Amino acid sequence: MAGSDGGNEPPAWGVVGKVTCAAWIRRSAGGANRLLVVYGRADTASSPPILDLFAFDARACTLASEPLLRVAMGEDEDDAPRAIAVHPDGDEFVCATAKGCRLFKLVSEDFSINLISVDSPPLQSVGPQRCLAFSTDGAKFATGGEDGHLRIFHWPSLRLLLDEPKAHKSFRDMDISLDSLFLASTSTDGSARIWKIDEGVPLVNLTRSADENIECCCFSRNGKKPFLFCTLVRGNDILTMVLDITNWKRIGYKRLLRKPVSTLSVSLDGKYLALGSRDGDCCVVDVQSMQVSHLIKKVHLGSPISSIEFCPTERIVISTSHQWGAEVTKLDVPADWRVWQIWLLLLSFFVASAVAFYTFFKHTTLL
Repeated sequence: MAGSDGGNEPPAWGVVGKVTCAAWIRRSAGGANRLLVVYGRADTASSPPILDLFAFDARACTLASEPLLRVAMGEDEDDAPRAIAVHPDGDEFVCATAKGCRLFKLVSEDFSINLISVDSPPLQSVGPQRCLAFSTDGAKFATGGEDGHLRIFHWPSLRLLLDEPKAHKSFRDMDISLDSLFLASTSTDGSARIWKIDEGVPLVNLTRSADENIECCCFSRNGKKPFLFCTLVRGNDILTMVLDITNWKRIGYKRLLRKPVSTLSVSLDGKYLALGSRDGDCCVVDVQSMQVSHLIKKVHLGSPISSIEFCPTERIVISTSHQWGAEVTKLDVPADWRVWQIWLLLLSFFVASAVAFYTFFKHTTLL
């Protein structure tokens, strides 16, 4: 089933379900970036589980009032989207359900956009997954299952690079390093492991004491000295720890959110780290200073935040929870310099210098 933004109306199914997962899609057209958002929705009495694709207005920080297209995922609750991972090129994404994973491709035709479901047996047969992740270069795709099964595929061939049925008791979180060499994964039992992707082998188990649980994890993204961020529960203490990925040793700790953390995310440029709590709060941290830059209270009142994802081009995040669906939040952090702003500043300096030079010589008597 497909829809478009060229005038076709999405199917009318009555009251649609709450958003269960969400992801940004950045597509390039004519040298300009276009932002889209894909929502996965649960089923209701009058609607099947669906995918909605929206245009996003970055300046207004709002989604379009109506989806560009709407696709039915199936007929029963096991077809409901649970997680979405978008390929870095923005042309395809993988959606996890209770039955397995489904691959969708975005196809642009003139002024319309269509969403096509692609048959992919290696993904469809994996069963329910807790974690999905593409590598930054788009050449690898990983899944972490409720049953603790880890699979890492070469993309797009879907050749298995690593297939470990007993990687964990059950997956809690997972991320791939910026250079696509390592995968970090955490388990519901509090353990964490590092995997060497190209060799398809476990590299190291992260050390922890008897009273410590490692819960969420994500790699730094700024391209400088690489780190691994993890949330650590030590007794009643909630910490964010930083590890050096050259030796996987702990560098330090920081109390940031000061309450149980349900999800962890980093911006694409690596400047900001986001933590979502189990009672619906969210904080955004400046990675360089490791200080909280923006605290969002009760964004998902009383409900664990299940995901936070930074916008690829703006200081905006989408967060989701099972009770409240999706929320779009513009961050109150210092604005980034745009390229055109830098050139404008340099031009202003040049013009000011020229004026000063002219004024000086106009009022100077030459002997």
